[in-house]
Amino acid sequence: MSKLTVEEAEQFKVGPNFQLADVDPAATPGVSDVEDAFHEYDEELSQLQERLYANGRAGNDNAGSVLLVLQGMDTAGKGGIVRHVVGATMDLQGVHVHAFGPPTEEEAAHDFLWRLTPHLPEPGQIAVFDRSHYEDVLVQRVKQMAPPEEIERRYGAIVDFENQLAARGTKIIKVMPHISREFQAENLKERIERADKHWKYNPSDIDDRKLWSQFMAAYQIALTRTSTEAAPWYCIPSDNKTYCRTVVKTLLYDALQSLGLNWPEANFDPEVELERLANS
Repeated sequence: MSKLTVEEAEQFKVGPNFQLADVDPAATPGVSDVEDAFHEYDEELSQLQERLYANGRAGNDNAGSVLLVLQGMDTAGKGGIVRHVVGATMDLQGVHVHAFGPPTEEEAAHDFLWRLTPHLPEPGQIAVFDRSHYEDVLVQRVKQMAPPEEIERRYGAIVDFENQLAARGTKIIKVMPHISREFQAENLKERIERADKHWKYNPSDIDDRKLWSQFMAAYQIALTRTSTEAAPWYCIPSDNKTYCRTVVKTLLYDALQSLGLNWPEANFDPEVELERLANS
């Protein structure tokens, strides 16, 4: 089988019994040919996103929106998902991509969720967070950048925030592209050796790599504490990056289809306009 079904993609949803250690980063379940499977949803995904964007442009406040959160270890393929899934199949007029780095001085003066608001999707839009508010319960937990009681508070704050966002009509998909430590080493080596990859490399990646087990423990807590029906996490095997992108495409297809949108009705009389065109 080449086409990955929605049901097969759903196997990666994080539930109450989820254990990160049980996920094989090299696995590619559900498809026999990953390269073929990757393109199966292209046309449908493009059409569904155009319909969403059209409803937003038409002023349909009930059009809905989608938020895709990408959060994983360095070199896990977040940028590749943005380029090869979102950029290759969607009208970028209807997409907003934002990469969250360390908070600015102004952002740090507010609650950690404050800086998300300007980047949330409007009706008809898809927003992609390359890294996200989860930095504040992952990096800050591992590196002890905030007190334990503040980290603990943030899990509940995230769930409340995402529930409110979902209640306003936003479909939320949170993806952890899960790679092995060995595969990360291969990726980092390539970035160090190849001139065309140097721009992707940060020496701090090696420092974080030394904290791999601590990061895995932090992900285990964050995923299980904040994966909800309204805003589920998907932990996707990603040593095969094309496979991960295929799963993300399938999840986006399902989210867009579930909005149940039709093309917006014309705000003009087509017959009158055709007559005007013929006489112009």
